[in-house]
Amino acid sequence: MLIVALSATIAFSFISASDVVAEGYGTQKVVYHINDKGGDQSTGYKSAMRNIQNHINAVGADNLDLKVVLHGNGVNLLMNANEDDTLQTIVGSLKSQGVAFEVCNNTLEGRDISFDEDLYDVWESDIVPSGVAELAHLQAQGYTYIKP
Repeated sequence: MLIVALSATIAFSFISASDVVAEGYGTQKVVYHINDKGGDQSTGYKSAMRNIQNHINAVGADNLDLKVVLHGNGVNLLMNANEDDTLQTIVGSLKSQGVAFEVCNNTLEGRDISFDEDLYDVWESDIVPSGVAELAHLQAQGYTYIKP
């Protein structure tokens, strides 16, 4: 009996606090909607990205299917990242944890923005026809909508 109790204690000691928290939330499908400046652009975007990182920390990257849909002024996040090393680091870190950034083609065309020249780390596969239509589509697929 003592061996069983000791084994359970040792096994539990290797489970981190984040593992325990992540198990409590289960798996999630989430879409973050960014379409404005959020105050000072760099500060506002960094705050939104911090919310996303906190979400990942609480639930665990393996338990999340997380997308960020950018349209309107939200596209400025990836434009600003071209010249802001901190934003580049933040976006890169989120992408390495499985976060997908989806960019509205209507915004790109309307503002004459080239995704491969004007935006940081965006590929053709990251472009969606319409940001708002993508939000509705994802919600219909069961994604939880969050507006930071």
